[in-house]
Amino acid sequence: MNPIYPRRAFLKGFAAAGAGLAATALLPRRALGAEAAEDWGSPFPAPVFPFGAVYFRKSSPPESDWARDHQVAAAMGVNIFRHWFMWASIEDEPDRYDWRDYDRMVQLEGQNKIKTVIADILAAPEWMWEKYPHARIVNREGGTGHPGSSTGSATGGCPLCLDNEDVLARAEKFMVAMIERYRDKPAVLGYDVWNEGGVQECYCDATLARFRQWLRAKYGTMEALGQAWHRYSMGDWSLVQPPRDDTGYPDALDWAQFKRDNAIRLLRWRTDLIRRHDGRHRITAHGVGALTEIEWRTVDEVDSYGYTWVASRHGNAPWMQFQAIDVVRGACRGKPFWHAEATGGPLWLQPQVLNRPLEDGRSSDEKDVRVWSLIDMAAGATGILFTRWRPLLDGPLFGAFGPMGMDGSVTPRAEMAGRLARWANAHPELWTFRPARGDLGIVYLQESDDFAGIQGLGGGGGRGAAGGGANGHQQSSQGAYQGFFDSNIQADFVAIDDVGQYPLVYLPYPEMLTQASADKLRAYVEAGGALVSEGCPGYFGDGGRVGTVQPNLGLDRLFGARESYVQFTPDILAKLTLTVGEHKIGGQYFLQAYELAGGQAAGHYADGRIAAVEHRFGKGRTLLIGTFPGGAYFKGHSPSTREFYAGLLGWAGITPQVATDDPAIKARLHHGPAGAVLWVVNPTREARTVKLTLPAAYSSASDLWQAASRPSASGNVVTVTVEDRNAAVLRLA
Repeated sequence: MNPIYPRRAFLKGFAAAGAGLAATALLPRRALGAEAAEDWGSPFPAPVFPFGAVYFRKSSPPESDWARDHQVAAAMGVNIFRHWFMWASIEDEPDRYDWRDYDRMVQLEGQNKIKTVIADILAAPEWMWEKYPHARIVNREGGTGHPGSSTGSATGGCPLCLDNEDVLARAEKFMVAMIERYRDKPAVLGYDVWNEGGVQECYCDATLARFRQWLRAKYGTMEALGQAWHRYSMGDWSLVQPPRDDTGYPDALDWAQFKRDNAIRLLRWRTDLIRRHDGRHRITAHGVGALTEIEWRTVDEVDSYGYTWVASRHGNAPWMQFQAIDVVRGACRGKPFWHAEATGGPLWLQPQVLNRPLEDGRSSDEKDVRVWSLIDMAAGATGILFTRWRPLLDGPLFGAFGPMGMDGSVTPRAEMAGRLARWANAHPELWTFRPARGDLGIVYLQESDDFAGIQGLGGGGGRGAAGGGANGHQQSSQGAYQGFFDSNIQADFVAIDDVGQYPLVYLPYPEMLTQASADKLRAYVEAGGALVSEGCPGYFGDGGRVGTVQPNLGLDRLFGARESYVQFTPDILAKLTLTVGEHKIGGQYFLQAYELAGGQAAGHYADGRIAAVEHRFGKGRTLLIGTFPGGAYFKGHSPSTREFYAGLLGWAGITPQVATDDPAIKARLHHGPAGAVLWVVNPTREARTVKLTLPAAYSSASDLWQAASRPSASGNVVTVTVEDRNAAVLRLA
């Protein structure tokens, strides 16, 4: 448990910051919109390792504490704060902007050498609801929302659609005013232009018009659209309607892709606008570490990227946090990335936490803050911000996420955050090292995710198609990741265009593929790559059309196999088993059996039918498995299935870059211009001594973080003791 600590004397080094602030904390408010009388501070450099939190979400924390909070945070080592600059809370009347609270934030940060990240939140002001009724967001049932309060800040706004040019023009006017007001202030580091990303679904007239333009650009003629959609009587372009359900497949797939394209269009509008008016400061964005094309595409528009990951919402299983980071690292393709919203405190009365143990992220202590932050660093993040610095005092997220006490007092969690911040910035050399490329890649294909979501398998449903709900593709991808993770094998998530960077790739739940994706997989294997594919690859091709030859799209030649039997019965295949090589593994969802067409049988179902086929193709090789072991491992962690995943490296002739003699310990190797750093994470609740085998020999290992880890290096074996919920950070020589 983690009680809120009463206000008390700060640790040594913090006392001066806390003294004598009561008299200066509450400053007189200036005239609305007037320039600040206070000093904005002098220029200062960006932090080596940004470490801080979201601080101001109007109307928390209380104004009387702002000055004290900033001075205490700076003394603790905090060097960055992010604030929600909420359009609905600033333009309180048409063309009347109230910047007072935000001015004070940027001033205090300038005075305390804390950098500011401006997060624009474009929920429209409530006065616009009646002024722009045509722009209200319309759901698929034809209904609209209404003005109301946000759970994230307990402040108001209204749901209007930026596809409407008049609303977009007002948003642009606000954005320009904000940029021009703050771009020259010393504290400003940059802009966070997309808070947790996401894809909006709207059926207002403006969005429908944009969808029709998108379709016209893709298909050219109404006849071509009608043929593609199998809808032959739509009339002219002005009458085309997007699907309101997911029964048609081709139209639903187009609608899902349009929503992503439209979201990126609006993201680009933001980034272009900022770059026109402020060419100096950085632009970042952050998603939620989800497997979706949006993560990859957003990265292309910004200078760095981030992710929200809070254990209180998802759970405290180590694979979950590592996986979210690895998704983002894969999407970034070498760009810097940061943990934009991390857990620093408890979460109460939310549906995600019900019926879970307290230690499963519901309430965190200082050791949780420590190990979660070190996992971020081990997986490659170069910045950490907590979701709150101080918990909110209003709304259903009261008390949530912040390391500080409700009254702004320093808790043990905050003390640990300060220690981590000071340490990270005292070791600038660490951040010149970057994570080694993974032992293999798990291929992410948006068309597979879309189709699984549209079919609704596994709970995602059609509405999850654009955003990546918990469908069969998501479960199989995550299950395969866990299968490798549980043997400390680093599996990276990789886009189809980047598979050539890996000697081995794993293709989860490839039920639908486009011809273009199938061609890229074939070229990868032909050039020497090793491909392991789950069942029914490309069963549905472009537009969701079933192939008459299976595997479809010419993949029968790639895999050296033809389908002899198929069964789509996820409700009765939950206990499916098969043997592949020496391993009895689990299957899930569908069953596909094969006859050989050049390949060799590598596995069988219990009834003797061929369940897996190996094949040589060009310079490479393939292994086709007729069901979804990733989905099976997601639902139940069979030891034999885990061993199967571990054995795939040997099948491909790959030696893992870090092997451990304790599967609970997770190790990541980083390379840099001056050698290597080995991060060894112990997420368990007891100290562990572990031996790690590396691909090269080292003469010494020194721990930069733990005081008593006693590391030793002998050849390519490193031995180290890691405290509970802690990590060793070993500089190898």
